[in-house]
Amino acid sequence: MSDIIDPPPAPSDAPPADARQWGLFAHLSALVGLVIPFGSILGPLIVWQIKKAEMPFVDDQGKEALNFNITVALAFIVSAILTVIVIGLLLMLVVGIAWLVFTIIAGIKAGNGEYYRYPFTLRLVK
Repeated sequence: MSDIIDPPPAPSDAPPADARQWGLFAHLSALVGLVIPFGSILGPLIVWQIKKAEMPFVDDQGKEALNFNITVALAFIVSAILTVIVIGLLLMLVVGIAWLVFTIIAGIKAGNGEYYRYPFTLRLVK
């Protein structure tokens, strides 16, 4: 009966709950970019800088979120330049949808304690 009420114990190699929560924040803080210009880069950067020294999981996931959002910003810049030949509008739409979907997936994975790697990401911050 206690199995129904009590959650199963986390695997021994899983990050602690507070590290998982900060990892989730590192990814989802990129959504600030919907309101503040360059917030998609500033959000993960701030979370990563605050918690990287004390939580290895947040160090890893913060860098991952930061690298992905820098890559997306570069893709948006290229797409904006390509609006001159119209294809840029379509590219901006595709990049925007992919950014939103991958950010949400990464947040869910980090919240579950999984190390997530974004596809198509330049690893600029090591």
